[in-house]
Amino acid sequence: MKYLHVARDGRDACMSLHNHLCNLTPDALLRFDAISRDDPQFGDPYPHVPDDAGAYFHDWITDDEVNGDFGDSAASFFSVENSFWAERRRSNLLLVHYNDLKADRVGEMRRIADFLEADVPGSLWPGLVEAASFESMKRDGDALIPFAHQLFEGGPARFLNKGTNGRWHDLVASEDLARYEANVRSAFSPALARWIEHGRSVAGDPRDLPD
Repeated sequence: MKYLHVARDGRDACMSLHNHLCNLTPDALLRFDAISRDDPQFGDPYPHVPDDAGAYFHDWITDDEVNGDFGDSAASFFSVENSFWAERRRSNLLLVHYNDLKADRVGEMRRIADFLEADVPGSLWPGLVEAASFESMKRDGDALIPFAHQLFEGGPARFLNKGTNGRWHDLVASEDLARYEANVRSAFSPALARWIEHGRSVAGDPRDLPD
């Protein structure tokens, strides 16, 4: 068994998550409401998020429940990233970063193929690299993720929204960005904080970095 963990700067991850949650279809929300009400751990409707991305970020960074930390699950962004970082030197785990995939898709795909011991014929690489671009995935969304029509207004085109980084610059209050940075300093080691923000091409290979 081998594991791939793809990480992203928490601010960008939050913007992507907001796009998903605020574009759920009415039917999907009704189903989630029913599941949440029937679960004794919750017993109330599924949380509906504000349309404003800045308001959602505020909730995400200040509210444990919105942040995914339900009871003892420890599923928050910071907990999840710390858990993978602690195991990063395992031979069957590879940490990949969104920034590196965007900056060097070919190099990262070859790195992943080597990790998986996948012998890919050279003639297939150009087509695979093109198919893995954000533009190609968005174009082929109906074939790749047909279930998205049941979950999101706009279907796959909404799920595969922009694929860009840094949208939070113009959407999130400075106080909430400062709170995020304070949480990073508190929850992450300096090496993990640098890798989460920049990726391997700037911070170095996670396996070679100190705790």
